[in-house]
Amino acid sequence: MNKVYEKLTTCLKSVREKTDFQPEIALILGSGLGDYAEEIQVVQTIDYTEIEGFPTSTVLGHKGRFVFGYVKEVPVVIMQGRVHYYEGYPITDVVLPTRLMGMMGAKKLILTNAAGGVNFDYQPGDFMLITDHITTAVPSPLIGANVEELGVRFPDMSEVYSLRMRDLIKEEAEKLGIALKEGVYVQLTGPSYETPAEIRMCRTWGADAVGMSTACEAMAARHMGMEVCGISCITNLAAGMSKKQLSHAEVQETADRVAMQFKALVTAVVSRI
Repeated sequence: MNKVYEKLTTCLKSVREKTDFQPEIALILGSGLGDYAEEIQVVQTIDYTEIEGFPTSTVLGHKGRFVFGYVKEVPVVIMQGRVHYYEGYPITDVVLPTRLMGMMGAKKLILTNAAGGVNFDYQPGDFMLITDHITTAVPSPLIGANVEELGVRFPDMSEVYSLRMRDLIKEEAEKLGIALKEGVYVQLTGPSYETPAEIRMCRTWGADAVGMSTACEAMAARHMGMEVCGISCITNLAAGMSKKQLSHAEVQETADRVAMQFKALVTAVVSRI
C-alpha cells in the first residue's frame, strides 16, 4: 500500500474508534477564527494528539483539534488549528488533515486564513475571496507516487476555487454588508515574513495576498474531487508597503478585530453551499 495512503487509513481508523460522525462540509480555521468552532452546536472534539500518526500544530494560538458538530443543521468537521509546512513536516503531512476530512465524508472544503496584502488597494481588515492561487514556492503535495485511491495522476487545476461557491459567498457577503475583495493568493514557505523584494516579485506574478498555508490544502482537496472555496482576512500590508515592521501580534490583533464579521460570513456560507 502507498505509504501516504497507509498513514491516512491509520488516522481514519483512529478517528472512527472515537466517532462515526459524517460531515458534509470541512472547515479549516485561520488566525482569529479559532474560537468559531466553540460557537457551533458541538457534538464531539478530538485532539490531534489522540489520532495515531497525526501531525500536530506547534503554532501559538492554534488549539490543535477536530471539532464535529452542526452549523445551522449542516454537519461539519472543523480544524481548529492547521499544520504548516514551516513547522518542519513533509508536505504530505501538511495536507493529511485535509485529506482525512475528505475521507471522513466531507465533499466541500472552506479554507480561511490570515494573509498579507500585496495589492496596494487592500487595507488591514479587508476580506479577500480567493479566486486562484500560486504555489510555485512550495512543493506540491502530489509529488511522489500517486495515491490512486484519492485521485488521478494529473488532476485538472483550472478551477481550484469553485465558481459556484464563490458566487454564493459574494451573495452572502452583500446581504451582510461585508465588503469583499477578490484576488489571487500566493503561498510561500515562511516562517519568516517576506522581504520587500519578494513581495514585489509576488505582485509581478499577479498575487494580491500572501501567506504560509491554504493553497497546498486546496490542491490536495481538488485532487480528491472536493469542492473548494477560500477566504483570506488581510491582516497587514506586506513587507515594503508601509513603514511598519511585521509581527504575529499585528496579524492576531487585526484578525481579532474583524472576527465577528468573518464568523457571520462563514456561518452564512455553510448554510448555502
